[in-house]
Amino acid sequence: MIDIKVPAVGESITEVTLLKWTKKEGEYVERDEIIAELESEKATFEVNAEQAGTLKRLAAEGDTILIGSILAQIDETATKPAGGSAPAPIVEQPKPVQTASVPPATPATVASDVKASPVASAIIADKKVDTTSITPSGAGGKIMKGDVLNALANPGKKAFAGNELFTRNIRVEKMSNLRKTISRRLVEAKNTTAMLTTFNEVDMGKIMEVRKQFKDKFKEFHGVNLGFMSFFAKACAIALSEWPAVNAYIDGDSLEFHDYADISIAVSTPRGLTVPVIRNVESLSMAEIEKTVVVLATKARDSKLTAEDLQGGTFTITNGGVFGSLMSTPIINAPQSAILGMHKIQERAMVIDGKIEIRPMMYLALSYDHRVIDGRESVSFLVRVKELLESPQLLLMGKDPVKTLLEL
Repeated sequence: MIDIKVPAVGESITEVTLLKWTKKEGEYVERDEIIAELESEKATFEVNAEQAGTLKRLAAEGDTILIGSILAQIDETATKPAGGSAPAPIVEQPKPVQTASVPPATPATVASDVKASPVASAIIADKKVDTTSITPSGAGGKIMKGDVLNALANPGKKAFAGNELFTRNIRVEKMSNLRKTISRRLVEAKNTTAMLTTFNEVDMGKIMEVRKQFKDKFKEFHGVNLGFMSFFAKACAIALSEWPAVNAYIDGDSLEFHDYADISIAVSTPRGLTVPVIRNVESLSMAEIEKTVVVLATKARDSKLTAEDLQGGTFTITNGGVFGSLMSTPIINAPQSAILGMHKIQERAMVIDGKIEIRPMMYLALSYDHRVIDGRESVSFLVRVKELLESPQLLLMGKDPVKTLLEL
C-alpha cells in the first residue's frame, strides 16, 4: 500500500478541508490521475495518484485534515481491470445563470429553459401562471402539477426552495477554511486601518462607444472580448504611477512603495470571494489584460486558483455593478492601502454645457487607508481615473495627444 499524504501548501497553513473525491472507493486509478480536491485558507488544489492501483479513501468530504496526514492509500499490487480503468465519475455540470440580458418568461407560456411536466405546462399556459412564483419539487428542478396548484392556491406566497410554506427550518453549515479566512481578513482590515471612502462619478459614454465600434474586430484579432476591466485596470495603473502612495504598503515603521502595478481583481465564486492578481498591468496591452482576466476568472470558477495566483497585489478593483450595486464602500484588501469600487452603469440626467442630457453614468468609490494616503492624494487619484476613463485616448500614454504635440 502507498500512502497519499496531504501536501504542504504554505508555511502558515496547518490544515485543509477535503472538498470532494473525484475517484470512487475501490476504483482503479492511473498514476498522476486526480483523486481529490482540497481547500486551504487561501486556495483550492488537487491531489494526484502517485502510483497506479486501487484507491482506498481514508477521509470523508468536508473533513478537516492536518498537513502531512494520510488522505488515502493506493494498492499498487492490484490488477488493472480488463478493458481499461473504471469509467470516470460523472462531473456535475454548472447550472446556467440567468443574466440581465435574458428576457423574462411571459406568464402565458412556459419558457423553453423552464422544466415542467406536461400536465403542469398545460395548467401554466391555461391559467397564465408566472413560473417564477412556482417552487419546483421534481428532480432537477422540474415543476410538477402539485407545484402549480400550490402556487394558484397561495397567490403572492413563495416558500424557500425545497420547503413548504410557513416552515421554521434552520440549517447549520460548517464554515469553510476560505470563508474563515475571508471573515478574519475583513475584520482585521476594519480594525487595523484608518479607512475612509471618497466618491466620484464617470461618464461611460466614450468607453461604450469604443467597445461598440471595435468589439468585433478586437475579438477577431485577439480571441477575447473587449470588456470594461481592461479600461479600468489601465486607468488605475497610470493613476497609481502618478500617486504612488495609493500603491504603497505600511511595513512596520516604514512605507513600502511599488514601482509597478500588480492589480488584484475581486472575483465572486460559490465558495466565497477570491482576489487573483494581474501582474505588471502597466506593462500589459489591453488584449493581454483581457486574456489574463479570462484565465483568472475561469480558474476561480473551476476552483483552480493557486496560492501564487492570489499572492501579492498592490491595489484592488472590485465590480459590484455586475450584481446591480449602484454605490458601495468596498473594504481594503490588506496589506494594500486602497481599493476601487466599480458600480452599475445607469442612465441619468446630467447638465452638460448648460443643457440636460441623458448619459450612462457610473459611481466610483475609492476606499483608502488614511495612515498612508492623504485626502488630496485619494481625491486626485480618483479624479485622474475619471479623466482617463472619460477620454480613453489618454490611456495610450497618459497625456492628451494635442497637448503633448504642443509641449504643454
